[in-house]
Parts: sequence; C-alpha cells; structure tokens
Amino acid sequence: MSNNNQPAAKASMSVLFGAAFLMATSAIGPGFLTQTSKFTAQYGAPLIMIILVAILMDITAQMNIWSIIGVSGMRAQDIANKLLPGLGVFLAIIVAIGGLAFNVGNVGGVALGFNAMIGLPEKVGAVVAGCLGIIIFLNKNAKTIMDKVATVLAAVILITVLVVAVISKPPMGEVAKGAVSFGKFPTMFVALTTLLGGSCGGYIPFSGAHRLVDAGVEGAGNFRRSVIQGVCTSGVVRILLFLAVLGTCTAGSTWIAGNAEQIIGASNPAAEAFKLAAGDLGYRLFGLCLFSAGVSSVVGAAFTSVSFLKTLHPFIMKYEKWFVVGFIAFSTLMMVIVGNAAQLLIIAGAVNGLILPISLACMLAASRSKKIVGDYKHPMWLTVLGLVVVLISAYVGIKAVPGIMKLFG
Repeated sequence: MSNNNQPAAKASMSVLFGAAFLMATSAIGPGFLTQTSKFTAQYGAPLIMIILVAILMDITAQMNIWSIIGVSGMRAQDIANKLLPGLGVFLAIIVAIGGLAFNVGNVGGVALGFNAMIGLPEKVGAVVAGCLGIIIFLNKNAKTIMDKVATVLAAVILITVLVVAVISKPPMGEVAKGAVSFGKFPTMFVALTTLLGGSCGGYIPFSGAHRLVDAGVEGAGNFRRSVIQGVCTSGVVRILLFLAVLGTCTAGSTWIAGNAEQIIGASNPAAEAFKLAAGDLGYRLFGLCLFSAGVSSVVGAAFTSVSFLKTLHPFIMKYEKWFVVGFIAFSTLMMVIVGNAAQLLIIAGAVNGLILPISLACMLAASRSKKIVGDYKHPMWLTVLGLVVVLISAYVGIKAVPGIMKLFG
C-alpha cells in the first residue's frame, strides 16, 4: 500500500514546488525588476521599509487566498460567483485585463533581456518572446514543463541578483536607518501600490493556487506551505535586487546622484543598474535574468488569466489551450505596436495593485460561507490580518491614483 502512495506523494511535492515557483516567477517578472530598480534609485535606503511592508502584506494576502481556494477546491471566480452571482464574472474580467496589461509588459521584458544579452532590437525580441511562450505552452506536457521551467528560472534569477548585490557593496548602515525612517512613508504610496501589485496584485496570487486546483491538490495546509515557499523566494529576490541597485547609487554612505538619475532615465532601469555595478558582464547577466523572469511570466500570466475565464463558458474550457496561445499572441502584438516596455511594466504593477483589495475581500467573505468552505474554520488571526491588508491596499491604492495617472502621461 505504501508503495502505491510513494509516487503520489513525490508528485504532489514536485507540484507544490512547481506551484510555489510559478507564483514566485510570475511575481518576479520584468515589472518587478523594473519597478524595484527605478524606485530604489528614486527613494534610496528608505525604500527598504516599503519593501518589508509589501512582503508582509504579500504573505498575508496570499495565505488567505490560497487557503480558501485549497479548502473549497474551486477557482477564485467560481468562489466569487457562489458568494454573489455575477461577482465571479466581474473578478474574472478585471483579473484577465490586469493579466493582459502585465503580459504585454512581460513580452517586452523578454525583449529587453534579449537586447541586453545579445543586442537584439526590442521589437524582434518581442516576437521571439511570444513564440517561445507559445512553444512551451503547446507542448503536450505543458503544465509539467511549466513547473520545471519555473523552478529552474527562479534559481537563475536568485543567483544572478545575489552575485550583483555582493559586487555592488550596498551600505548596510544606511539600509538599517532607512528601515525606520517612518516620516518618509507617506511620500511612497505609489511605490507601495506598485510593488504590492507587482508581487501579489491581479492574477499573481492565483497563478500557483489555480495550478494546484488543476493538479487535484486539496487542503489549506498544502496550499499554505506552497505560499510560504513562493513568497519567501520573491521576497528574497526583491531585497537582494534593492541592495544591488542601492550599492550602485552609493559610495559608502554618499549618494551618487548621477548614477541614480542614469537608472531612473534608462529605458531598461534594472539593466542599467547592473551595468553600473558590474560593467558589461553585469549587463549581460541581467539580460539573462530579465529573459528568465519574462519567459516564465509570459506563460504564468497567460495560463492564470485564461484559468479565470475558462469556467465562464464551456467554449473557453474546451479550447483552453488555444485561448492561452491567443492571449500570448495578442500580448506580443500589443508590445510590438505600443513599445516602451519599462513604462508599461510600472503602469501594469500599479493597475494590478488596485485589483488586490477587491480579490482579497472576496476571498475573506468566502472564508465565512459554509456553502463554500463547509465546516472549515478559517483562523481568526489570518482573517483580521487579511482585513488590514484590504484596508491598507485600498487606502494606499486610492491615494496613489493621481500618481498612477501621471504614469500614463
């Protein structure tokens, strides 16, 4: 009997890892890298405070969302529809629009990565990125490949950023002071909304959870383990990237305004930071990092956005694979027409940050509904912390709207 169970346990372990890294690499997309680099160059050491708050809010939001999906065995839009007919349709549409905004940027991110690695023109890189995403997805073992690719690319990103963080010698004393410079907090609302949107806004918290539902994994415990792995991975990468860029903008405790301005004004801010820190090798390494983040995010965003739409109509369910392909193809076309990947990525993060309080509030309401979670008792501390995240993200999001509008200008 135990022998029969062995492969299943192993499979579920690899699926749990795959889901965690699918969520982490969906979060560590090109937008995440671009936003973190630009804001670090803009705000300096005090940004660490916003990053730590964003990571805590990220863990809280995702623990709540994954727990309810795990217990109910349903996708988020079906939970929302059961809560209030029509709510799931609304949720599916806003998440899919947010996913599309992100995916246009993700394709652009792969293009920026190609440009930094081998000097390929941005539009050619965008077409290659779209084709790569489609090839990965059309493979008959697409979901297994997606798990493996996500795990390998997460490791590539982590090592690359760590190497540059060590080379750039960040001023740790300034970072410690920055962590308690509370007076600067209100000036960074756009940064908080964007960073939160980039790590757990829009489709991102559902990417791994929906993957586990597809794999038939059940139970809040399994889902929570997966969440902690995923959020810790993306959180560590965010902190290392912040340190790498901060080291580039400082010499000891002296701020180098020229370097900061160069990063803020660059068409590829993160690549510019890596170039300043580690020369040509840093630039190429970053190209690899951006390429890795982009490819996994292109597939993750398309897969999750369509997983929201597929239960709305049997036609979408039947042709799920082709909807994902169409989603990637449309994102690629948009990127080729619109261009300016770096700006698109920051806008996408901000827009997805505004979706978070809506999707999280739906899941918290569902945690109290017997017809959705049965006899399961959702921990009160998670509910309370979840409500705090809903209120903060809604407040910060509303406050950030004028700043977000400026991004469109």
